[in-house]
Amino acid sequence: MIWLVVAILLLLAALGAPLFALIAAVALIGFHGAGQDGIAVAVEFYRLADMPALIAIPLFTLAGYVLAESQAPQRMVRVTNALLGWLPGGLAIVAVIACAMFTAFTGATGVTIVALGAVLYPALLQQKYGEKFSLGLLTASGSLGLILVPSMPLILYGVVAQQFHTTPPVTIDALFRAGVLPCALMVLLLGIYSVWHAQRVGVVREKVSAKELRAALLGAAWDIPLPFVILGGIYSGKLAASEAAAATALYVLVVTVLIRREIPLRKLPAIAREAMLLVGAILVILGFSLALTNWLIDAEVPEKLFGAIQNHITSRGTFLLVLNAFLLVFGMLLEGFPAIIILVPLVLPVALHYGVDPVHLGILFLANLQLGIFLPPVGMNLFIASMRFDKPVLTLVRASAPFFLILLAAVLAITYWPELSLVLAR
Repeated sequence: MIWLVVAILLLLAALGAPLFALIAAVALIGFHGAGQDGIAVAVEFYRLADMPALIAIPLFTLAGYVLAESQAPQRMVRVTNALLGWLPGGLAIVAVIACAMFTAFTGATGVTIVALGAVLYPALLQQKYGEKFSLGLLTASGSLGLILVPSMPLILYGVVAQQFHTTPPVTIDALFRAGVLPCALMVLLLGIYSVWHAQRVGVVREKVSAKELRAALLGAAWDIPLPFVILGGIYSGKLAASEAAAATALYVLVVTVLIRREIPLRKLPAIAREAMLLVGAILVILGFSLALTNWLIDAEVPEKLFGAIQNHITSRGTFLLVLNAFLLVFGMLLEGFPAIIILVPLVLPVALHYGVDPVHLGILFLANLQLGIFLPPVGMNLFIASMRFDKPVLTLVRASAPFFLILLAAVLAITYWPELSLVLAR
């Protein structure tokens, strides 16, 4: 009977059934098989209202959508170019930093490629970086920022991981701190490669005048304080994640709607509606996934999984290597949010048995998803970039290969050097 149910669910998944429906079906079947009432699933939705950290998701999402509709991305590129454009490979470094920051605020890698690609791709070609390098850089950099505050995937990982009451505990603030140095490492490695490429192909350094720098800083005078408000508030301990989200949303709305007037009031409800559609989808999936998580715990599925794995993998180092490969494959097949919701309940308890810190695991988890999202043959960002730049997917696969290897080296460093993630978090 169980194999018939599994076969039906797999068939429904192949036919495109909604993810939340499949998760709900597994949870309901699991509770029914354990002799428990289906009301256990509904209880998890009630518990969502009792999670203070969860309020950060709609607030940061709204702020990200509003920023994406404003001229903030263009101003951000202009400022970073004025500050760093004089360096060898300066514009490429600007592209990496701008993509990382924009992805962190929106939580959506595809939006970054679409929004910033229109600005950065022609500029990179104009400065003779070459088509292959430019395509690869933007496709790979579009996924940066998933581990940088105020990334929504970080918040979602924290919410799911908190259900396991780990020791040490997983807090959103700790995750925000933990992602800073690993993200900086990725940006640094891509920046070094960009400088080497620029010198190899003879890219002419851009001359940025003091007048342009002043104009760029004045133009972004209202945007520049935002990262410092979030980072300073969280890292100083003065603001919790939910408070930082509220401050961010309020600041962005006031600046873009009332001060700059880039978004008219009549357009704001439509933007809020799009943002809340995403939030609603996440909450529905999250509610069912928490029910599934509770059933997995009750049925001791993680313990059984650990027992099966332990027969073949005895060392922590080998487990981490296998985990990286596992996450890369699923990061390619699943988008960030579903991957977190489905895999964390299975992976986290097993990782704890191998002595992996749950905060370190969160950064490791998302760093692998950053890679999987543009890993061939079905990484989502490959198809988004193909559509945005009107290039064949195979061309983007070849262009992204060196950037994938660089970021893979960074992921391995994050994996086997946990202090890189934990030095700020703990």
